[in-house]
Amino acid sequence: MKRLKLGMVGGGQGAFIGGVHRIAARLDGKWELVAGALSSDPDRAAASAADLGIPADRSYTSFAEMAQAEAAREDGIDAVAIVTPNHLHAAPAIAFLDAGIHVICDKPLAATQEQAQELAAAARRSDARFILTHNYTGYPLIRLARKMVARGDLGAIRVIQAEYAQDWLAEDTQNKQADWRTDPTRAGAGAIGDIGTHAFNLLSFVTGLQTEALSAELHSFVEGRAVDDNAHILLRLEDGARGMIWASQVAVGNENGLRLRVYGAKGGLEWSQENPNQMWFTRFGNAPQLLTRGQGEATEGTRIPPGHPEGYLEGFATLYSEAADLISGASETAPLPGLDDGLDGMWFISSCLESSRDAGRWVKK
Repeated sequence: MKRLKLGMVGGGQGAFIGGVHRIAARLDGKWELVAGALSSDPDRAAASAADLGIPADRSYTSFAEMAQAEAAREDGIDAVAIVTPNHLHAAPAIAFLDAGIHVICDKPLAATQEQAQELAAAARRSDARFILTHNYTGYPLIRLARKMVARGDLGAIRVIQAEYAQDWLAEDTQNKQADWRTDPTRAGAGAIGDIGTHAFNLLSFVTGLQTEALSAELHSFVEGRAVDDNAHILLRLEDGARGMIWASQVAVGNENGLRLRVYGAKGGLEWSQENPNQMWFTRFGNAPQLLTRGQGEATEGTRIPPGHPEGYLEGFATLYSEAADLISGASETAPLPGLDDGLDGMWFISSCLESSRDAGRWVKK
């Protein structure tokens, strides 16, 4: 398969997530980074492009210039990766969608509901695809969990517990990553937007159940912080299922503790992102069974033999690989997060904020 041409907005020197996306896009050999508007600072943008081997004539000073120029080129990019802070997702996504260029955007969809709706309108009027990088959906055992739930291995789903616990914001932290994530004008929300949306998306992806209402209590434990850093959220899901999400960035001792537990009438599943190559499955009345990546059915999205760990980067790479297959026509379907998942995530954020402001009042979808 001929490699597709990728552009990038954001992700210049010193940007964590830009490097992650570039590694993931390269991993399966289906993408080549050829263009970028890597920074709003022209000097930094040029230096970043030079570091990455992007030709000077395809290093742009703005996403608007890049969208227009790349759409006009015979060898223009096939897709753009948007790896900016949340408040800068919508405008570039709209520009590239309107130019007919596929968009691969970091989550969440936007910083505000207004931005999200503008982006949604652009996606609906464009023939280009919009893909949202909820990377944990690309993990092999998460794909297996989704299959097991869908075919009824767990029976009717009753209870779902999802949590995402970190401690890196347990104090007033000053660095590039913390600065924008704790700024409500750039992030839109705190822990619920940054990591809570991952837990919410994972819960929905695995079970296939839509949330009908939620009740949330958000809190900022660090004095002076303008966004939430801890959240407890109750969910009412379709078919009578019940769920709970805990998202915290002040849980000392937790690094990247994304965990999912799903319990049905016949069985249960337990999975942890920090040990992503193992998942426990228990049939009611039987001993727990350890499922491992690369064995049996757990081969979707795997690249190396069992016993060799795969995880975060490979999860991203699976999304990039599937996106390439869809765009090139090599595949017609893939379980990729997209616009609807992004809109669900924005509903989750805004409803959590609304509920918490009103003493945990239940907010219906």
